[in-house]
Amino acid sequence: MVFTTPFWLLSLLLPAQPVQNTLPPPAPKVVWSAARPLTWDDFRARPNTDRLAALTSSSIDATIGCVDFHFSGKVQATFAPSESWVRNATQASPALLRHEQLHFDLTEVHARMLRQKLSLVKFDCLHLQPAFNNLTKVAFLAWQRDEARYDQETNHGLNAPKQAEWEQKTRQRLEQFAAFAE
Repeated sequence: MVFTTPFWLLSLLLPAQPVQNTLPPPAPKVVWSAARPLTWDDFRARPNTDRLAALTSSSIDATIGCVDFHFSGKVQATFAPSESWVRNATQASPALLRHEQLHFDLTEVHARMLRQKLSLVKFDCLHLQPAFNNLTKVAFLAWQRDEARYDQETNHGLNAPKQAEWEQKTRQRLEQFAAFAE
């Protein structure tokens, strides 16, 4: 039995529309890696609001299952290039890119926290889905609150001292949960 539960941040669910054969396939998701920071080339969607200079669409993808009544799970922080955008990459500042990278880094922090929780909980394979859903619901809400607080406190990266504070705090949190990195 395998269940897949993706979480999306800053995504909008729209009714299904026919896809023309002339559209290129969506860019594959980028799995978070300290060795692979985001670049403006990763932001491939068209801007969908006048309020923001850029938008990062990241998610925590979790796959769980039981084999011979032994629980296994995989959690990844991913970035969706086809849902992420920058208004004008040629004029976008390095500070804005750092702000967007930190959104992705926060996603990884919360993915690590979920990996930690999964390593500590003993799941009953006969009742796996309800227990997993409860755990991920709490994890998702914590991640969502953290992301909103980040944008609010940094004014979407425009408050440089607060941005620096969040960068330092997020580096510390990544180190704190290093044992739960993939």
